[in-house]
Amino acid sequence: MVVAALRAAGHEVHDYKDTGGGSQGASAPNMDDFARMRFEPAQFRALLEQHPLARTLFDKDMNALRDCDVCVMVLPCGRSAHLELGYAVGAGKRTIALLQGECEPDLMYKMVERLCISIEEVLQAVREWEHR
Repeated sequence: MVVAALRAAGHEVHDYKDTGGGSQGASAPNMDDFARMRFEPAQFRALLEQHPLARTLFDKDMNALRDCDVCVMVLPCGRSAHLELGYAVGAGKRTIALLQGECEPDLMYKMVERLCISIEEVLQAVREWEHR
């Protein structure tokens, strides 16, 4: 829903769930399934260091982060999204956290430039930043 709303407003949006499968989407890895897998530390390290898909998808996401003007993290989300938002904050990018559902309190969200509670607020923030 967030990706669709931002695209409808004319913004270029990187969707991490798009693994580049295109018409072969059925053969693309299901990232939600991957996120639920559990590995022993050595297995996990080997996967990150050796699996070509890990490198490809990491590079795709990192390039999107480096190129972005605004990084929007949509809650609820996992650790990876939090690492990505932390990178964006550290890189001086404009940042938004879209708070949805029950929120687990965490003071570090004060790093985020805007805490929004609706997609309308996200779109408004992006519009404001475009005109500066």
